[in-house]
Amino acid sequence: MDVAFSEGLSGFLDFLTSERRASPHTVVAYRRDLEQLAKFLTEAHGQASSAGTVDVYVLRQWLGALSRTVAPPSVARKIAATKAFFRYLHQRGLVRSDPAAGLRSPKIRKPLPTFLGVDAAREVVESSRGDTPASARDRAILEVLYGSGLRVAELVGLDLHHIDLDGHAIRVLGKGNKERMVPLGRAAAVALAQYLVVRESVVPSGKTFHARALFLSVRGARMGVRQVQLLVHRYGALGAGRADLHPHALRHTCATHMLEGGADLRAIQEMLGHASLATTQRYTHVSLEQLMKVYDGAHPLAKRGRV
Repeated sequence: MDVAFSEGLSGFLDFLTSERRASPHTVVAYRRDLEQLAKFLTEAHGQASSAGTVDVYVLRQWLGALSRTVAPPSVARKIAATKAFFRYLHQRGLVRSDPAAGLRSPKIRKPLPTFLGVDAAREVVESSRGDTPASARDRAILEVLYGSGLRVAELVGLDLHHIDLDGHAIRVLGKGNKERMVPLGRAAAVALAQYLVVRESVVPSGKTFHARALFLSVRGARMGVRQVQLLVHRYGALGAGRADLHPHALRHTCATHMLEGGADLRAIQEMLGHASLATTQRYTHVSLEQLMKVYDGAHPLAKRGRV
C-alpha cells in the first residue's frame, strides 16, 4: 500500500498541474519544499524511500529544525505543501494514514496588499500607449489586470473564445479549476477590441502563432506569467515610478478602488474568485487606512494635538 516518496511526489506534482491547475510558481515551490523534506528524512532517519514510514513526530522534528533558520511565512508554506501532499496520498489509498493532518501553521501577520492610487493606476495603464501591435497588446493586458482584477495566471490562460466583447464579460478559469464570469469594463473592452484587430501582427510575418491564445508573445506562443510580470515592471516604472510593481498589485488596486466606489464585498469576492470572504475583507483595512490619511489631513479635529 505504501508508495515510494519519489513516486508519490511525482504523482502529486502532476495532480497540482493538471487537476488543480496550480500556478507554475506554486508547483515549483511545493516541489522544492517536499524535496527538502525528503532530504531531511534521508539524512536524519534514513526513511525517505517510503512515504508510509513518515509520522507526525518526524514532521514536527523537521519543522522545529526549520523554525530556527526559516521565516514564519516560509515555514507556513512548507506546512501547506506537506499537508497537501499527504492528504493527496491518503485520499488515494497510497498511505495508511495522514501524518500531516494535525500540523498547525504558525500565525503570520499578513501585510496590507500593495495598491496604487487612482491617478497612479491610470498613469501606469496609459504609459503603454503606442502605435505598434505589441503596444496594443500591452495596453489590453494592463486594462484587463486593473479593470477586471484577474490573477496573472488567469490572464495568460485566456483563449479567444473566453472574451465576450458584446456582453462585456470574460470567462475565467481560476484556482481549483473553478470557472467564473468577470465583468469587462468599457476601457478594457475597447483596448481588447483594438488589440484583436492587430493580434496576429504581434508575431513577425511568416512565423506561426498559437491559434487560441488571447495574448501572444512575439514568438507566437502564449504569453507566460514571467513575461507579464516583466511587462508590468516596465510600465510601472514608466507610469508611476514603481519598477517593483507586480501584476497582483493591479488586482489589489482593482479591488480597493471598487470597494472605495461603493461595491459590495460579496460582489468583489465573486469577481476576484476568492473562496473565502475573509480574503476579500483585507481590502476594508486598506480603505480604512486611506480614510484615516484623508481624515488626518482635512478634519479640524485631527489637527489638534493627540493624547
